[in-house]
Order: sequence, then structure tokens, then C-alpha cells
Amino acid sequence: MINGKVFWGIVTAAAAGAVIGLLVAPEDGKKMRKKIKKSANDWATDMIDALEKGKGKVLDAAEQVKIKGEKYKDEALASTEDAIDTAQTAVNKAK
Repeated sequence: MINGKVFWGIVTAAAAGAVIGLLVAPEDGKKMRKKIKKSANDWATDMIDALEKGKGKVLDAAEQVKIKGEKYKDEALASTEDAIDTAQTAVNKAK
């Protein structure tokens, strides 16, 4: 998943790239604005895709935790039931 440092690094790099592009490009303002708008849209789409992938990974991890938690709960319940049965058998034998 993208952490804060990586995210802000990407944002900073994109901004720096846009500024450098403006400074060195020999195009008129209208064309430059179109290019910047397209680049910003492409960048936003890429960020949304990356965030969706990260979200998917988090949801997958949460599902795995849930499955393992249910497994351990079932094992604990079975062990408790076995202990109760053993104790009940011991009580019945003691009578």
C-alpha cells in the first residue's frame, strides 16, 4: 500500500515535472494548458488505480484475518467443549 511519504513524493515529482515542462516547452499557452490538463487527468487516474489496488489488498488482508479468527474461535470452542466433557465424565465417575 502507498504510505504517506511515497504519496507526497509522487505528488511533488508530478508538480516538478509540470513546472519543468512549462519552463522548457516552446508551445503557446493554450496547447500547454491542454497538455497539463491531460497530464493531470492521467496522473489522477493512475493515483485512483493505485489507491483501489491498495484498498483491495487491505480488504483481502482483513478477510484473511477474519477467516483465521473464526478458525481460532472454532478451535477454542472445541477445546472448551472437550474440557467440559472430560470434567463431566470425571464428576460422573466420582459419584
